[in-house]
Amino acid sequence: MLLILGLAVWGLDVEVRVRTAGAASGGPSEWSRTQPFPDRDVYYPGTEALASDEMRVVACGTGMPQPRLKQAAACFLVELGNGDKFIFDMGEGSFERIMALGIPLDQLDKVFLGHLHLDHAGDFPAFYFTGPVNNRLTPLRLWGPSGVRPEWGTKTWAAKMQEQWAWEKAGRGSAVDPRGHALEVNEFDWMAVNAVVYNENGVVIRTLPAIHLDQSVSFILEWNGLRFAFSSDTLPNKWWKEHATNVDLSIHECFIPPQMMMERYGMAPSEAVMVGTQGHTAAQAFGKIMSLTSPRHAVCYHFQNDFDTAPVVLSEIRKTYDGPLDLATDFMTWNVTKDGIRTRMGVPNHESFPAPVQMVKQPPDSMKAYQWTEFSLGGVEPESARVTNELIAEFNKRNGTDVKPSLTGLPFMKKE
Repeated sequence: MLLILGLAVWGLDVEVRVRTAGAASGGPSEWSRTQPFPDRDVYYPGTEALASDEMRVVACGTGMPQPRLKQAAACFLVELGNGDKFIFDMGEGSFERIMALGIPLDQLDKVFLGHLHLDHAGDFPAFYFTGPVNNRLTPLRLWGPSGVRPEWGTKTWAAKMQEQWAWEKAGRGSAVDPRGHALEVNEFDWMAVNAVVYNENGVVIRTLPAIHLDQSVSFILEWNGLRFAFSSDTLPNKWWKEHATNVDLSIHECFIPPQMMMERYGMAPSEAVMVGTQGHTAAQAFGKIMSLTSPRHAVCYHFQNDFDTAPVVLSEIRKTYDGPLDLATDFMTWNVTKDGIRTRMGVPNHESFPAPVQMVKQPPDSMKAYQWTEFSLGGVEPESARVTNELIAEFNKRNGTDVKPSLTGLPFMKKE
């Protein structure tokens, strides 16, 4: 049984379907007073096994470049029943969503960027450089498009990132296991059509050109007879139409109408039309490309998904597409098998700590890994250092260790 609510938004009549409790069973049901609730409509990360033939996709960023607490910028995590995990795009704010899932970072070592705008790649530097602090002990692998100019491509971007954060890397390297700071960059031809850029462990990932300035791409992941397509940013295009047809889960960008962009973002008319219909996919155009490609399940993302914007986007899409559809928001989760696709909201851990280490750590000799200046070394306050050294001595006694103080040991070296 469905309760149909008619909403008048922007003068549009929009149907919103609300599931009513107990309707599916046809009558009252009795549940145990002490056992778990038999059917959860939400996903609690870390509490459910992934079947060997199952794909799980979690939205870790579905919003816009404009920061907001509700939605991070673009990012989707794909988990497969063979144990592989892949991150597609990593816009601002997405790193904290990823951490809220409680997945060890050693298992999140493959990142694919559709293009290098901040709202699709802005959190990658933090994810990379602070990885060892958050217990990543394995190298990180990055895939991204080449550039119209060499200096605009992913290799140069990653190299300049290393230069920009050289002090960060050197300083972190004095305190953490250095293995997590290894980075493998795989740059591929952005104009290649349906080209294989990854082929390991039964997983094939292909790239398609996208139309979002130049040097932008979309991805298709194939595994175990399942196909996942992610547009990143693009206008609907012939390559997507040809190669993303009949995929199981099709995640494609979609914008609110230009009129609403003028009102919400303060854009000029020409700017709203350019951004909302030329640099990105209008909602009706999203519906059309879904109708042309017939996915098992369509997902639109890349707009501020609120109580008043969602009905407008839905109404626009339904003018050109009547198939299965979700309007994505952060932590929305899809479980995909050959038998069906299930959509739920994930419940994040707002107080998460880094997941436990997966390997034995190899901490560096901090005084050798980073060359301190005499100026800083000479500024350690002796009485506070003495208290700190006593704390370390107590720590060693409690844990049966022999950790030597480095910086706070210096004021007493000459006396000894």
